[in-house]
Amino acid sequence: MTVAAVIALLVPVSWSPPGTDVDAWRSAMAEDLVDLLTPLPRVQPAIAAIAADLALAAKIAWPSTRIYEVETPTIRAALAAAGADGHDKAAVVLADAPDLPAMLIGKLLRPLSTRELAVAPAHDGGLLGAAARLPLPEWMPELDAENGDVVSARRPAPEPTMVAAAPGWHRLRGPADLRRLDPGLDGWEATRALLT
Repeated sequence: MTVAAVIALLVPVSWSPPGTDVDAWRSAMAEDLVDLLTPLPRVQPAIAAIAADLALAAKIAWPSTRIYEVETPTIRAALAAAGADGHDKAAVVLADAPDLPAMLIGKLLRPLSTRELAVAPAHDGGLLGAAARLPLPEWMPELDAENGDVVSARRPAPEPTMVAAAPGWHRLRGPADLRRLDPGLDGWEATRALLT
């Protein structure tokens, strides 16, 4: 039985390590996240992408992966797409977190048993992702992946306790973020290959 959709959101990437093509870097990070999500038990893996990124989504998708076309690459749009697909719960993770530990997906979804929304911060600022009961609550704001935080997600809620803070993780958005990668962690093979 599927518990929730878990979606890799393809977001713009403006930086790559020296000597690495930015499109190849973006593709590798997204591929690693999709490879993490796909074997997770009791979830429907998916990718959310704007029309211009559908070819990348198709390239990194597994046969079981759903691809949602969204008008804008936002957390809200990706969650709404999962709702339109018939899911009553979904989580979205930004696709520039290739070494995300699988257990953090569960910790993002777990609060939905008692809360409407869960938000995971990125350690380096902004958001890593969010999970919500579907259909989306009317009060849910547009979550700003680059500058948002748990406080801004709670502000419009009728009760602040309706929004849970989930454990965060880092995203790879600049040179300083590379030091956060742990070579001892399993996975993130495509990203690792570009760095060696």
